[in-house]
Amino acid sequence: MFDPVIAPSGTLLGLLQRGRGDGTLHALTAPRAEALAALNHCVLRDPRHDWQVENRSLYYARLFLDLNGELDEIEAHLFEVDDVFDTEESRTGLALAVLGHLASYGRRDALELLRRYAASGSNWAWALDELALRDDDAGLRALAAPVLARFATDPEGEAELAAAVRDAFEPRPWRLWADDPRESVSTRVRAAHETGCFDRWQRQMRPAGPRPGWSVQAVFEWAQQGIERGAALHVPAARCLTAVAGPEDRPEILAAAKDGTDGARSTALRYLADSNDPDAFDLIELAVATGSPLVVEAALDSFERMRSIAAVDRARGWARRPDPLGAAAGRMLACLGGTKDRDLVLAALREAVRGEGPDAPTLWTLVDGTGRLGIVCAAPVLRHIYRETASSHLRGRAARALAATDPSFATGFAVECLWDCEETTREIAARHAETGDARVVERLRRLAADPAEEAEVQTAVRSRIGPDTAAM
Repeated sequence: MFDPVIAPSGTLLGLLQRGRGDGTLHALTAPRAEALAALNHCVLRDPRHDWQVENRSLYYARLFLDLNGELDEIEAHLFEVDDVFDTEESRTGLALAVLGHLASYGRRDALELLRRYAASGSNWAWALDELALRDDDAGLRALAAPVLARFATDPEGEAELAAAVRDAFEPRPWRLWADDPRESVSTRVRAAHETGCFDRWQRQMRPAGPRPGWSVQAVFEWAQQGIERGAALHVPAARCLTAVAGPEDRPEILAAAKDGTDGARSTALRYLADSNDPDAFDLIELAVATGSPLVVEAALDSFERMRSIAAVDRARGWARRPDPLGAAAGRMLACLGGTKDRDLVLAALREAVRGEGPDAPTLWTLVDGTGRLGIVCAAPVLRHIYRETASSHLRGRAARALAATDPSFATGFAVECLWDCEETTREIAARHAETGDARVVERLRRLAADPAEEAEVQTAVRSRIGPDTAAM
């Protein structure tokens, strides 16, 4: 999927794309047509950089309900001609998930759209999963014929059907269809289920990869073969080394870590770091200076996994380096450092924002560390990250860090976090938002009564308001 274009954080569209609570609050006070246009833009052009991890669907569905939004644009998007040619899940997945939440809130038009798309759309499996959680048995049984008609009755078609049954995220429709009174339906689904189970058993009986008795060199060769096929296998290969390598193999492993092939070098570095070998630090430093990008990444990952006192001491020495090893050292201190490392962690945080912007991957660990170490003077940087990042997960981490470092959090960002797209961020807000604000009390009541809200959020809400308050 292409990288989405994210509008500035001060605009309504930019707020909604980020999933910020202020997006909902601004949309509810903006002209309805403008708010719905921005909302539809987000739903039809998924703004998430990692659509498989970040949450937006419940956030957008709730705003559709608050605005009493029509579904015409979503319908046009689902059934346009592009659906035939662009079958990537990312094109329609967010829209289907939003419809699923709307259906759970009782929007009949959303349920009907899901049924139509499951019968004729290219991303039918996603729509079927949404219906499996929300539709009744009669609605699901009505989809059996159009879904099965997608698969030819020749051997190739039956194999595709078996794979679809085997890989279904929600098995409920297939179980219903296996007991369907129409023999043409139940017979095919049962046969597909049996074939899928047999395929899974066959895969388990034919495991690939190292076998007992392999040599150290064989493990290195296997790791290199993985790279040549486009698969990084140095992590499982390092685990294999733990099983096959003895003290007499250490010179060979050290040599591989110094100048072996990419697969062997990455594997050896991981093995030495996990073993807390005294030579691991120098070899990691050498790999960062001379290795390929793949080896450099493996060396940094191996170093950051280390948990020894010696590793933390080495991180203190490397933290001021203006290179990837210095950045890794800063992340290690964020995870494992003590109060005396606050300045180093803060410097790494500032440098990351200055050099790579508010969406830098390194910020995740640094933001967590800033909160863990209680670095109060980092609050302005954390507020900047909170406002500007396009990652709702990173924003949630910034909110958690602000709760630990910023005295104004309870009356500031915590209030808008009650409307955030991420449940973990709403949970933080429910625990910290100042209840002197009338909006906070009303929002807590609504979250407590919403059946779609996550249990962790509702537990946090109930810790702030009693049952009598929630019922008011």
